[in-house]
Amino acid sequence: MNNFEINNSDLFNFYVGIDDTDSVSGMCTTYICCVILDRLKYCGFKVDGPPRLIRLNPFAPHKTRGNGAVSFKLVLKSKKEIETVKKLIIEMVEELAVMEDPKTNPGLVFYAGNIGDQLYSELRNYALQTIRTIIKLDEAEKLAKKLEFEVYKFKKGRGVIGALAAIGCPLDDATYELMAYREPANYGKKRMVDADSVREMNKKTYPDTFDNLDDGYMAITPHTPCPVLYGIRGETPDAVFEAQRLVKVSEPIESSMVFITNQHTDLHLQIANTISQMNKFQCYIVKGTVKDFPVVIEGGHVIFTLNDESGEVECAAYEPTKHFRDVVRQLAPGDQLIVYGGIGKKGTLNIEKMEITHLAPLYEQINPLCECGKRMKSAGTGKGYKCPRCGNKIREDSKEEIEVRRKLKTGFYEVPPSARRHLSKPLVRGIEQ
Repeated sequence: MNNFEINNSDLFNFYVGIDDTDSVSGMCTTYICCVILDRLKYCGFKVDGPPRLIRLNPFAPHKTRGNGAVSFKLVLKSKKEIETVKKLIIEMVEELAVMEDPKTNPGLVFYAGNIGDQLYSELRNYALQTIRTIIKLDEAEKLAKKLEFEVYKFKKGRGVIGALAAIGCPLDDATYELMAYREPANYGKKRMVDADSVREMNKKTYPDTFDNLDDGYMAITPHTPCPVLYGIRGETPDAVFEAQRLVKVSEPIESSMVFITNQHTDLHLQIANTISQMNKFQCYIVKGTVKDFPVVIEGGHVIFTLNDESGEVECAAYEPTKHFRDVVRQLAPGDQLIVYGGIGKKGTLNIEKMEITHLAPLYEQINPLCECGKRMKSAGTGKGYKCPRCGNKIREDSKEEIEVRRKLKTGFYEVPPSARRHLSKPLVRGIEQ
């Protein structure tokens, strides 16, 4: 699914995009995709390649949880098969989507035919805009109409935005995620995944799989009452299949499926040449200088200001980033950084990772040294200093300034897996300079 293949003229390429079927409290669009594909295969329809899981703008105001849309491609033999497939998919989305949630507004898009270079180029540009900016529903519908995509909306139909992007997203850099799903009777119950087996799996498959552990604890299991039992992320299908063979569970697995995805590729990030160029609800790579010492605010969040010649922005390492905050606390005025992150509703830059490119010298003032070699003590406000050994006094109130040896080093630092956004590229996958 990295490219849009062209098949024989007597066959129909049929593309399907689905989004916004889950809710903040349950269900999962990938699960609905898995159920639909299993049904299509059972009915004898040919699925071409793995399904796609495309993560969209993590700061989109109307997103549910992970803001992920899915798509897949079928190869069909007739227009009659196309109508049969469409009917089946529409019925299954109506049955499985969380329609009662006011924030759930599913959308479907269908396209029958070959997607050539010109059409793919428009889809690609649209998908990147959807991942990096805010796209309105009428914009998505306008493009779908222009490109002759068929659109189905449920309720407000906001899912059309992501469904179209899921078909057009470029996957020049891609990862894979194997999703294992629970039986419905176990939704909301504790996930019975053996932690020791996950640690052993990580030992044998890392870095071909990644983000399996967070400070020694499992990071492959979600914490919501959704259908997902666990998700294993890796560089290839073989890597995630091998990892699955090593993971032990004590509950039935209803089904599993591997998705090709833009997760952990940094596809959401844009280069900001200056701080003033950045906008809310978008994600950036930006250079700047630390203006002030970081402060810890209520909730354990660490805040500092980054500036350049164009302006300044408040940067935050929030409490869920755990030990990453210890690094941020050590920053000092004059330190030069490249920050990777997104701008939220309040205009704060949420840090995903950062590179410290230069550490400024840091000084502290200490009491002067006496002629006898002993460090002097204050004789009182405005009274100078007195040596505790020989009693010598000096009247001037001048401290000695010395450079402090800093423990912090230049280089890259990142938030832990539990705080990592779906699109954020972990350092183990490398950084493009």
